[in-house]
Amino acid sequence: MTFPGQYTIIQLILTLNTEQPMKKNKTIADRENPLIKEIQTYWNLHIHDLEIARHPVGSEGFFKDLESYRFEKLHYLPKRVDFNGFKGKTVLEIGCGVGIDLLRFASSRAMVTGIDLADKSIELARKNFNFHLLNGHLKRGNGENLEFTDNSFDCVYAHGVIQYTANARAMIDEIHRVLKPGGTAIMMVYNRHSWLNFLSKTLKVKMEHTDAPVLNKYTRKEFYQLLKNFSQINMFTERFPVPSRLQKGLKAVFFNRLFVPLFNIIPKFITGKTGWHIMAFATK
Repeated sequence: MTFPGQYTIIQLILTLNTEQPMKKNKTIADRENPLIKEIQTYWNLHIHDLEIARHPVGSEGFFKDLESYRFEKLHYLPKRVDFNGFKGKTVLEIGCGVGIDLLRFASSRAMVTGIDLADKSIELARKNFNFHLLNGHLKRGNGENLEFTDNSFDCVYAHGVIQYTANARAMIDEIHRVLKPGGTAIMMVYNRHSWLNFLSKTLKVKMEHTDAPVLNKYTRKEFYQLLKNFSQINMFTERFPVPSRLQKGLKAVFFNRLFVPLFNIIPKFITGKTGWHIMAFATK
């Protein structure tokens, strides 16, 4: 028996058995670590892409604004990530924010869990799920110290969170631990050797969240080394220039009307490794 926008009865039973597996020896290290607390405070005050929203925070229009903008600038994401490929599977998102990507997994009948350090993000993610009449287990949590038993999830998704965490090695080890054997981790970090990093340094183009307590950028080699415990790793460089709504004035004219068109006529064999995002699909 199936209800619109809901799990099947069998999925609900499976969810009750799997959605909150706990580690037996959970510590309170994340609450005692001052840097973790600083990161949590920052993201409670900085909702990602808030500045482009035209509707009140927490309204249905607000979530539509953020979703529209996210997949406008990250148009590669639905092409790379098969959000519809996890029906009946367990998916954990670390750093779920307001739940935009997690909803795509949930709408394809995946059994989803989302954690975020920021209580505000979890509050908004619950509202977002409610607007879509979808189920998901959403709670505050630290990706460096996950409250789940070993081999709990078919997929762990961490898009744009590793670079902001206090200890990337600890987070990736936790991702590996909670994945089932043969499970897939989908991760993204910022590319140090990217067009955006170059543009920011040379032309003083503002980048998002440069004031965050932690913001790291990686080379492909460095990211690969972090993932060495996985049995198989596929890595792609993505996110090339698209017109931006964030820039204003002369910088907007330069970026949107000159830089973007010129960059996109350069052959990809020249620009291919300069994407701002390094995506990794890793198998346990």
